[in-house]
Order: sequence, then structure tokens, then C-alpha cells
Amino acid sequence: MTAKNYHPELVAQLTEGITALTSSEEWQRYLEFQSRFHHYSFGNVLLIANQCHQATRVAGFNAWRKLNRFVRKGEKAIWVLAPMIYENAEDGETDRVLRGFKFVPVFDIAQTDGEELPSICDRLEGDDPQGLYARLVTVARSIGFTVEDHEFNGGTNGDCCHDDHHIRVETTNTPAQRVKTLVHELAHALLHESYDDRALAELEAESTAYVVCQVLGIDSGDYSFGYVATWAGDGDQAVAGIKASCGRIQKSAATILQAFEPEAENEAA
Repeated sequence: MTAKNYHPELVAQLTEGITALTSSEEWQRYLEFQSRFHHYSFGNVLLIANQCHQATRVAGFNAWRKLNRFVRKGEKAIWVLAPMIYENAEDGETDRVLRGFKFVPVFDIAQTDGEELPSICDRLEGDDPQGLYARLVTVARSIGFTVEDHEFNGGTNGDCCHDDHHIRVETTNTPAQRVKTLVHELAHALLHESYDDRALAELEAESTAYVVCQVLGIDSGDYSFGYVATWAGDGDQAVAGIKASCGRIQKSAATILQAFEPEAENEAA
């Protein structure tokens, strides 16, 4: 039986795991935490991406302090637009009037230190006794990408740049987490040279990582379930997104897993 035959079952397993997670108390605690952050407009999301494309969670200086995290000295601010609202009192009524916008500084979580924040993505523990990471590096080379170890000094596990065909993976993570991260970035390399919806792109990349890791003997559920659900918005949206992208997820997983097929090894020999 080839690796491809596992995909429908594993995609179904992924959706079941997300559904269970998003009906739990842990998920409700996570949502309560998320609600304390400002929701940024599409324009501000573009501004953040242009200034710090690896940003994952941004907030103002005082907002971080309230969460017992503190911006490190010397960190460069990310500038976003905030509305200037004024109260206009006429005829005994007070109206709130928008009179323009101003730039205000925010900072990514990677620029802060302090208390750990609630998370539903637990980094994987474990080794890589089969040398999967090295074989995945070969997969990257086969599609024209190089892979580099990098210390991000924050919550980022990896990134993928199509401009210079380059993937970076956090060097301080466990071998098992690094395998999963590299698969995730390989999925970005295969699927997302251009895209309009980052949330969908992240859902597709992590779903691919889950399928590939399961086939290779690494259970990434502790990380993947929360990651996909977080980007999709909630359990129902995540399940709908996975179903809509099922073909793309399966195709990217099959492309990566070809390097691990017995027939591929025989051909190489």
C-alpha cells in the first residue's frame, strides 16, 4: 500500500481532532485570551506583513504590559493606522465622529519577554531516529529550495521565501518539531507562491504537515489541531476549509511523500 492511500483517512482524522479541540474548555480559554487583542483591519494586516512578515501576534506596548510581557529595549516598532475618534455633543446627544487616522506603534510577541501566553499548540517532543529531516531537505532541493537552520528568537518555527527559494527552520526546537516544521514550509513552497488568503494558506500547509507526519510515524496532533483551528477561526470553519482544500492537501502531501516510497528508493539505487 502506498502512502497516498492513507490520505483520506488522515484528513478525516485531522477534522475529528479539530472538532474535539474546539469544543473543549481549553479552546474557550484560548478564545477569551484572543479577545483581549485588537482585531486589525485588512489594511493594517498588509502594513504589518510589509514591515515584519514573520509577525504572528501583535499588540501595543501597554497591551503587552497588561499581559505581563514587556517589549525588549531597542526593538523596532511595527506601525499601524489607528482611527482618531472624537465625541461631538449636540442637542443633548453625543456622537462619535471619525476625523482621520494616525500611525501608532505595535510589537510582535517575538519582540517581548515575560509570562507564557495561553496556547493550544504544543511543540512536539521526540527525536528523529530515521533521519527524516535530512531526507526532507533533499525534497526541498528537488523543487529548487534550500534549507537553513535559523534562530528566530521568538514564537516562529520556520518560514518560506519564494523570492530566493529559501526555507528557514528554528534550530532550537526538538528534532520531531523540526521535521514537522520543514514539512509545513515545504507545503508553502509547493502551494503558495502567491495567495490571497493567508489563513487558508496556513490551514493547507499545516494540514499537509499533519498528513505527512502521520505517514512517517510522527503524531503532530498536539500542534496541528490547534494551529489549523486558530487560523481558520473555529472548528466548523476549519473543517469546512479542510474539505474545500482536501485535493490540494492530498496532492502536496503525495509530492513530499514520494521521496519516502520504496519504489522511489529503488529508482535512486
